[in-house]
Amino acid sequence: MFVDSVELKLSSGKGGQGCSSFRREKFVPKGGPDGGDGGRGGDVWFVVDKNTDTLSHFKGKTHLKAQNGRPGQPRKCAGKTGESLYVKVPPGTQVVDKTSGEVLLDLTQDGQKVKFLQGGKGGLGNVHFKSSTNQRPTYSQPGKPGEEREVRLELKLIADVGLVGFPNVGKSTLISKISNAHPEVANYEFTTLTPKLGVVAIDEYRSFVMADIPGIIEGASDGKGLGIEFLKHIERTKTLLLMIDAANYREVGHQYEALKRELERYSDKLAKRPFAVALTRIDALPEDEVNEKMERLLESLGLDRNEVLKGYGADERYTGYAAEDSEGPLFVMAISSIAGVNMKALIFALSDVMGKES
Repeated sequence: MFVDSVELKLSSGKGGQGCSSFRREKFVPKGGPDGGDGGRGGDVWFVVDKNTDTLSHFKGKTHLKAQNGRPGQPRKCAGKTGESLYVKVPPGTQVVDKTSGEVLLDLTQDGQKVKFLQGGKGGLGNVHFKSSTNQRPTYSQPGKPGEEREVRLELKLIADVGLVGFPNVGKSTLISKISNAHPEVANYEFTTLTPKLGVVAIDEYRSFVMADIPGIIEGASDGKGLGIEFLKHIERTKTLLLMIDAANYREVGHQYEALKRELERYSDKLAKRPFAVALTRIDALPEDEVNEKMERLLESLGLDRNEVLKGYGADERYTGYAAEDSEGPLFVMAISSIAGVNMKALIFALSDVMGKES
């Protein structure tokens, strides 16, 4: 089950009570106070673990608490420190204050370890309070309370390339063909209900991560459909790949404009992210009709065809566009995941784009 948002109350441990006792041994008259200190309460830590990919292990939990410190003991023995609580989260998790909405932590690196709440200090035993005027102190300190905070954990997947498109335009098919991801693929809209990550191998030594999110519909930024719920998962992607369906009843230019509009409404920052365009499902149309759709798409973008894509090994029958330096798309390429058209060229083009960014 994919869970990307949970609310929790987190509490560090309370410090242990200091001990009030006196040394009582044979042949040791007037032994004096010997009460030990209470143990410190356990801390709360966040630990980033790449072996977890959702927040589902927190489902059904409302309060996570570190262990309290143990009370002090006679003979100046200190109480045991309470065990700390280690909250394991996947990379890309944000810790947000439930009340104010402030982002308290942004956890992105595997192995990252951050102390979130400090455990309470243990109380002092009565041995600390003896003096020349008070040789028999009976007072010991209580332990200090731990810290407590109500938070919301928000998972935003981290990927190099995020797939964006209307439902049923071939996003899941593409990621299943070129990566190790195995999403459900079917010929109906909203087959994908949860985001998927896949690792795309460029060669023996290089790879990148691709994210597939549920299809966006017009009005997604206003809360329609599933897209708004998962648009956050492409906020961290370096590059967006806008997928335009050549066989869809929607005009290719309209699809592009609608996707850009929803991205802009959701986040100005996301709308300015580098992006490329893929004209998908070209296997469903004759070659001349595919080229006609490519012409219309490029025209709506104010671009002209060029030969740069051939350098990536793209099929010469479906020429497109690739930019050297442009504010528009990095490239526009016709692909077919089913027929395998331009799959390698797409991988190399995306790899080249990410190489320039880094």
